[in-house]
Amino acid sequence: MILGIGSDLANIDRIAATLEKFGDRFRNRVFTPQEQAKAEARREVAATYAKRWAAKEACSKALGTGLRMGISWKDMAVSNLITGQPVMAVTGWAAERLAAMTPPGHEAVIHVTLTDDHPWAQAFVVIEARARPPLAAPAEGG
Repeated sequence: MILGIGSDLANIDRIAATLEKFGDRFRNRVFTPQEQAKAEARREVAATYAKRWAAKEACSKALGTGLRMGISWKDMAVSNLITGQPVMAVTGWAAERLAAMTPPGHEAVIHVTLTDDHPWAQAFVVIEARARPPLAAPAEGG
């Protein structure tokens, strides 16, 4: 079952200007060290940051809060699988919110997709609740 859906569109030029103006202050407030390392290693640095910004906004919307109610930017972090597929991890208050919205007997799965086409970066986040398989009954016998 779907627990939440969020999307966001970020302007790459606006993120580039913010990076230029605030530098590490902006990077360290919004992005984890791993996200920063990924972005700084890319040819399109600002586009990489913009996609991650959009993903954090989209995730906060999927959590039903937006960026309020105690969620920190760094409570949501985008990384990539070896295949390149983006994945979202949540910690802190975002993880608490996710746990609270997940029905008993289910596990939450966050799906994220990112794209960019200058000057836009876009992200979609879908939070799914998957039923956990029932526990096997203990074997009887002796």
